[in-house]
Amino acid sequence: MQNLKLPITISPSRSAQRRLVCKGVFKLADMTRLLAECESRSEHVQVSVKFDVDERGLTVMSGTGSALVALTCQRCNETFDQSLEVEFTFSPAKNEEAAEKIPSYYDVVELDENGEVNLRELVEEELMLMIPLIPRHNIQDCSADADSVWGELPEELEKPNPFDVLKQFK
Repeated sequence: MQNLKLPITISPSRSAQRRLVCKGVFKLADMTRLLAECESRSEHVQVSVKFDVDERGLTVMSGTGSALVALTCQRCNETFDQSLEVEFTFSPAKNEEAAEKIPSYYDVVELDENGEVNLRELVEEELMLMIPLIPRHNIQDCSADADSVWGELPEELEKPNPFDVLKQFK
């Protein structure tokens, strides 16, 4: 299969009128915000986007994206490969007023001054949301002990009751 480069920006309304389906790739090296959080393990991000008009007449763009990246395990501090896969469904809006009229089952994406959406940034943001909050190996693959403890907890200190001062006023 040939890896076709996708356009960085695209007009959702014109694409929806033509019922356009785009399948191709973005260079992972161009997604600098994503690479600030992880390391690249593949050269491309595979993307598929379908543009359509729903029964309410709203423009809808739905699709998938996937990439292979390396994350640092927070348990053992070693890197491991993680496949990031996303599914998204957006409806574009020109401004906040138009965004309020879009049903909640669609995510809203804002159009730029030319009526277009930056497709690469959109996919990059969705992939960033798929990075785990605390990246870790599976417990059986991790070199650190699952029940490891760093340091010792102090014995519970005897804390004075702050309301003892009130007893003096009786």
